[in-house]
Amino acid sequence: MPDSSDLNDISFLGRLSEMLSMRIEEQTRELFDALGIVVPVRSCSFLTALGQVGEASAAQLARMLGHSHQLVVQKVPALLRLGLITARADPADARRKLFRLTDKGRAQLASVDAYSIGISEVYRKLFDEVGDTHRIIVDTLAALEERPLSQRAAGI
Repeated sequence: MPDSSDLNDISFLGRLSEMLSMRIEEQTRELFDALGIVVPVRSCSFLTALGQVGEASAAQLARMLGHSHQLVVQKVPALLRLGLITARADPADARRKLFRLTDKGRAQLASVDAYSIGISEVYRKLFDEVGDTHRIIVDTLAALEERPLSQRAAGI
């Protein structure tokens, strides 16, 4: 029987995954600061998706990113304040806003893209030490999508 007093116990996998995410975010922020990248670390994929499509609503971005609409909308104020995106009313539906990168947003996205090339090599070296964490995460997400914990937990 696992000892739930051990916070690194396997039953706390979600907590450990979140700790890894926070550690990566903290350390990436340090690297971004040194490179003059002002994009919030957790908004890089938002800018990347927006850069790919040119203009999109929060709902479209949420679908592209596999995030909730609410999570996407929460990122918008900081990106607007930083001058990385613009928002305009959708002419077809005034309730909906369409987002687009600004010139500054495109320049920052180019910096993030350049950073991504270098950090990919850093991650490869890290994976030589600890195993391919990226592949494990991708495979685990796919397995849980195919067969959720509720189906796997029969009999507990």
